[in-house]
Amino acid sequence: MISLAKLQRRIDAGDLSADDSIAQSLEAITAQDKTIGAFVCRAENLRAASDGPLRGIAVGIKDIIDTADFPTEMGSPIYRGYRPRGDAAVVMMLKQAGASIIGKTTTTAFASVDPTPTFNPHNKGHTPGGSSSGSAAAVAAGMVPLALGTQTGGSVIRPASFCGVAAIKPSYHLLPTVGVKCFSWTLDTVGLFAAGVDDVARGLSAMTGRPELLLPPTISTPRIGVVTQDFAGAPEASGEAALRIARRAVEKAGATVRALALPKNVAEAWRAQPVVQEFEAHRALAWEYREHYDAMAPLLRAKLDGSRDTTSFAYDEAIAVATRARQALEKVFDGVEVLLTLSAPGVAPKGLGSTGDARYNRVWTLMGVPCVNVPALVAEINLPVGVQVIARYGADAQALAAARFVEQALAGRISAA
Repeated sequence: MISLAKLQRRIDAGDLSADDSIAQSLEAITAQDKTIGAFVCRAENLRAASDGPLRGIAVGIKDIIDTADFPTEMGSPIYRGYRPRGDAAVVMMLKQAGASIIGKTTTTAFASVDPTPTFNPHNKGHTPGGSSSGSAAAVAAGMVPLALGTQTGGSVIRPASFCGVAAIKPSYHLLPTVGVKCFSWTLDTVGLFAAGVDDVARGLSAMTGRPELLLPPTISTPRIGVVTQDFAGAPEASGEAALRIARRAVEKAGATVRALALPKNVAEAWRAQPVVQEFEAHRALAWEYREHYDAMAPLLRAKLDGSRDTTSFAYDEAIAVATRARQALEKVFDGVEVLLTLSAPGVAPKGLGSTGDARYNRVWTLMGVPCVNVPALVAEINLPVGVQVIARYGADAQALAAARFVEQALAGRISAA
């Protein structure tokens, strides 16, 4: 993989020109994407910006995010060849920070459940996850140092886990969704993929102009609550092993760690999340569903068929459940700084028939809290599994710092004093 932090240091030191950095990504895409299929379109020639913290950094953009320089087809034939007149807000934030948009990455249709033809770079017999399939795969394959995705259920953290990359789903609306195809306005969140936690932090800090998101030179030892999410069902052996290994690593590194039982309100919110998601999806995709029903991706169409009778009363009740759960979760963080939990049930599913299960992600998206994936192990079939670090709403800097602590502990770079 390509480390954004290392590229920045080389460019700043004059060891690598910004244009050569971009050229390396173009060459990597040419060499690798024919067997992975992470991009739906890409630049042929691209120059670096003259300044900005992300100059020389090539970025892939999930193809539900508007770009003036590339089509935005949203994984659907309904929008084949569609060319927005302007960039989404997050794309402009990247450009203003000096980044170079290198192309559009694959997405499931409207960021839902119908798989893309993208392969997992670690094992091409398995999915890279979804819906941000191409962004996760492009970073994992070393094609780009940074990519944007979105998460409505688990579409950033889960593919990051399957592809063995770092990723952040920031606090709700830290990154604007203006110019991003809506699926659920209560849930949709723009996120970032990169090689490591420091890389993710640098990308998010540069985009938002928030220096407080950069990692401090010394990471303090966090107080961690381990959460198994029993209400979401048991994980696979590899997922359970990832959480166990991560817990042992941070304990060995000196962190204060204890198991936590989440409030009942959070379990109720987990059950309510699909009501919120599907009710809003019917409104966000009303034109496509009514005017282009036959062209809708089959799994998404079936999901909308099955949920079209959801009442506004049920939706209002689900929103009320989520509000109570957020209040209860806030109190959990009075005793710990971050939570450590599963990113996915286990390794990436075999084949391209499914993008995986979001059951360990969806409640955190509904809660709006920042989540960071950290790769924890590589299973026997050369497939990674991650864990996620979660902080209270708005504490993205704390989530990133704690995730860096977990990352370093897993690498054996820190130990208890």
